[in-house]
Amino acid sequence: MHPALETREPPCVLKHDYRDAMARLGAAVSIITTDGPGGRAGFTASAVCSVTDEPPTLLVCLNRSASVYDSFRANGVVAVNVLGHGQQTLSNLFGGKTPLDERFAAGHWHQQVTGAPLLDGALVAFDCRVVATNQVGTHAILVCEVLAIRCGEHGQGLMYFERAYHPLGA
Repeated sequence: MHPALETREPPCVLKHDYRDAMARLGAAVSIITTDGPGGRAGFTASAVCSVTDEPPTLLVCLNRSASVYDSFRANGVVAVNVLGHGQQTLSNLFGGKTPLDERFAAGHWHQQVTGAPLLDGALVAFDCRVVATNQVGTHAILVCEVLAIRCGEHGQGLMYFERAYHPLGA
């Protein structure tokens, strides 16, 4: 620990202040899916990032109180489907309380290596197995080794910034 932090009380960051600040951190929008013994499930996420390219690895954050959490934990596989501009409706379906069968009925899906659903029309889809999980606060951090990649058509990305969707790119 830094010596200056040892002698002072750390400041208290309030939950709503943190959320307001995080709204200023733009992020790509993805639909994270799984299928296997725990059932088919999916949710919308903006907490996804690259970890390393040797081996190719992503990190995905999932709220442990989410209705889909047990399915992801049981299956051990995920697909990270990166959305493009114009796919906001699909993002909202997977981000809300819509029943899972209705979420999946709104898109066309296929499988590659792991059996996790890959979205036709995604800018890119990463087919992954979960190689490690860490719990921090309310969330599980899934460390996902990429086993296959499916690139879609080039197009504008879909970003979430200041609690709204925005196109990114030409």
